[in-house]
Amino acid sequence: MDQLTVRGFDDELSSVMRRLAKREGISLSQAALRLLRKGAGLADGKGNPNAIGPALDDLFGVWRPDEAENFDTALEIFETVDESTWT
Repeated sequence: MDQLTVRGFDDELSSVMRRLAKREGISLSQAALRLLRKGAGLADGKGNPNAIGPALDDLFGVWRPDEAENFDTALEIFETVDESTWT
Protein backbone atom coordinates (compact mmCIF):
# COMPACT_ATOMS: atom_id res chain seq x y z
CA MET A 1 0.00 0.00 0.00
CA ASP A 2 1.37 3.41 -0.97
CA GLN A 3 1.89 6.30 1.40
CA LEU A 4 1.29 9.92 0.54
CA THR A 5 1.80 13.11 2.48
CA VAL A 6 -0.76 15.80 1.81
CA ARG A 7 -0.27 19.32 3.09
CA GLY A 8 -2.46 22.38 3.08
CA PHE A 9 -5.73 21.17 4.61
CA ASP A 10 -7.80 24.24 5.36
CA ASP A 11 -9.77 24.49 8.60
CA GLU A 12 -13.08 23.60 6.94
CA LEU A 13 -11.78 20.39 5.34
CA SER A 14 -9.89 19.45 8.48
CA SER A 15 -13.06 19.89 10.52
CA VAL A 16 -15.08 17.72 8.12
CA MET A 17 -12.44 14.97 8.27
CA ARG A 18 -12.32 15.06 12.07
CA ARG A 19 -16.12 14.92 12.37
CA LEU A 20 -16.27 12.00 9.93
CA ALA A 21 -13.54 10.15 11.83
CA LYS A 22 -15.27 10.69 15.15
CA ARG A 23 -18.75 9.81 13.84
CA GLU A 24 -17.56 6.62 12.12
CA GLY A 25 -15.03 5.65 14.79
CA ILE A 26 -12.18 5.61 12.26
CA SER A 27 -8.74 7.22 12.07
CA LEU A 28 -8.08 10.54 10.34
CA SER A 29 -6.20 8.63 7.65
CA GLN A 30 -9.20 6.42 7.00
CA ALA A 31 -11.48 9.46 6.92
CA ALA A 32 -9.18 11.20 4.42
CA LEU A 33 -9.11 8.07 2.24
CA ARG A 34 -12.88 7.79 2.34
CA LEU A 35 -13.28 11.43 1.28
CA LEU A 36 -10.65 11.05 -1.46
CA ARG A 37 -12.36 7.95 -2.85
CA LYS A 38 -15.73 9.67 -2.76
CA GLY A 39 -14.33 12.72 -4.52
CA ALA A 40 -12.77 10.51 -7.16
CA GLY A 41 -16.08 8.75 -7.76
CA LEU A 42 -14.83 5.43 -6.37
CA ALA A 43 -16.52 3.05 -3.96
CA ASP A 44 -15.71 3.93 -0.37
CA GLY A 45 -14.65 0.39 0.47
CA LYS A 46 -17.40 -0.27 2.98
CA GLY A 47 -20.71 -1.98 2.53
CA ASN A 48 -21.81 -4.21 -0.32
CA PRO A 49 -19.56 -3.71 -3.37
CA ASN A 50 -22.47 -4.76 -5.62
CA ALA A 51 -24.86 -2.16 -4.20
CA ILE A 52 -25.90 0.52 -6.62
CA GLY A 53 -26.46 3.20 -4.00
CA PRO A 54 -28.03 6.46 -5.15
CA ALA A 55 -26.69 6.14 -8.72
CA LEU A 56 -30.14 5.40 -10.18
CA ASP A 57 -32.14 7.85 -8.09
CA ASP A 58 -32.74 10.08 -11.11
CA LEU A 59 -34.37 7.17 -12.94
CA PHE A 60 -36.95 6.22 -10.35
CA GLY A 61 -36.98 9.21 -8.01
CA VAL A 62 -36.71 9.61 -4.30
CA TRP A 63 -39.10 10.99 -1.75
CA ARG A 64 -38.56 14.32 -0.13
CA PRO A 65 -38.73 14.16 3.69
CA ASP A 66 -42.24 15.69 3.71
CA GLU A 67 -43.46 13.12 1.15
CA ALA A 68 -42.06 10.24 3.22
CA GLU A 69 -43.67 11.64 6.37
CA ASN A 70 -47.06 11.97 4.61
CA PHE A 71 -46.81 8.37 3.42
CA ASP A 72 -45.93 7.11 6.90
CA THR A 73 -48.85 9.07 8.35
CA ALA A 74 -51.23 7.54 5.80
CA LEU A 75 -50.07 4.04 6.78
CA GLU A 76 -50.59 4.55 10.52
CA ILE A 77 -54.20 3.33 10.26
CA PHE A 78 -52.88 -0.12 9.34
CA GLU A 79 -51.05 -0.33 12.65
CA THR A 80 -54.33 -0.17 14.56
CA VAL A 81 -55.81 -3.54 15.52
CA ASP A 82 -59.60 -3.79 15.59
CA GLU A 83 -60.02 -5.92 18.73
CA SER A 84 -63.63 -6.80 17.85
CA THR A 85 -62.49 -8.86 14.88
CA TRP A 86 -60.34 -11.06 17.14
CA THR A 87 -62.87 -11.93 19.85
